[in-house]
Amino acid sequence: MTKDEIFHKLEELKLDKNQYIIIGGASLVCQGIIDETDDIDLSCSKEMFDSLTWSVKKGYFGDDIKSFDVYEVGCNFYDTEHIVVIDGYRFADIVSCYEVKKLENKPKDKKLVQKLELMVCSQDNYYFERKLRDEGITLIAGVDEVGRGPLVGPVVAACVILPDEFSLDGLTDSKKLSEKKREYFYDQIMKQAVAVGVGIISEAKIDEVNIYEATKLAMKDAISKCSVRPEHILIDAMPLSLDIPTTSIIKGDFKSITISAASVIAKVTRDRMLDELDKKYPMYDFKDNKGYPTKKHLEAIEKYGIIPEHRKSYGPVRDFLEKQLTLF
Repeated sequence: MTKDEIFHKLEELKLDKNQYIIIGGASLVCQGIIDETDDIDLSCSKEMFDSLTWSVKKGYFGDDIKSFDVYEVGCNFYDTEHIVVIDGYRFADIVSCYEVKKLENKPKDKKLVQKLELMVCSQDNYYFERKLRDEGITLIAGVDEVGRGPLVGPVVAACVILPDEFSLDGLTDSKKLSEKKREYFYDQIMKQAVAVGVGIISEAKIDEVNIYEATKLAMKDAISKCSVRPEHILIDAMPLSLDIPTTSIIKGDFKSITISAASVIAKVTRDRMLDELDKKYPMYDFKDNKGYPTKKHLEAIEKYGIIPEHRKSYGPVRDFLEKQLTLF
């Protein structure tokens, strides 16, 4: 059913529209998130549910639901706080739809759940923190890293614990911020944070264990250096095996303000290290490229060779070394 078809069917429903909300696929269709759905899921109060004479069956979560024609109704998701009103009908809002879809955990909805999560967090980048605080968890750390792609220097991770309801207008993924903004946010985070830890894993260790493992080591190092032990850790994408509960969030540096803060601390810390390296080796343009394989950086490698801080296991550096070996 399309949006028009759903509204047509709702007009046929002989129930007080103020006594139920439309949830599930029908709500997402009418809010323009998806194009169509097979049925119309409703939720209502227990009193209304008991008064309906529709057929009874077991729902997805094992609760009783009642069905008639294209309609299915239950009372386990009757959340009248998270609603949006369209043409007089009450629909579950994006947050509520996301939480139900995530709870259902259906393989076919994986991409939809990711899309809803991104929409929710673009409106509220404190969403994950607030859910944890609602469970009584207050020491929430965000962990992120920077420097997986560069040819030179360490990989750096940061662990940041922010105070309750921390707010810093404009704080987001450090890659989306200007250098001036990052520096400002860095200072503000360092002033206001409950605790900050920074982990740095050298280029030699990266060559020894590979960048994926080195990134995990940097994150664990950052957590261990945090002066306050977190109760829960939000991590940007990468899963970590720890003795502290964790949540890995894809695009977490955009979705979670705590991970965004960690992203800024890690980025500014590493950029400052590359700025210092630039003073020592100005021909590689590290101040601008931060060690990434830009044209100027690659040309400098060909002209001047490599420096001790280069990652010898990375393609362009490895290729240069192999080429040098063939000349002798």
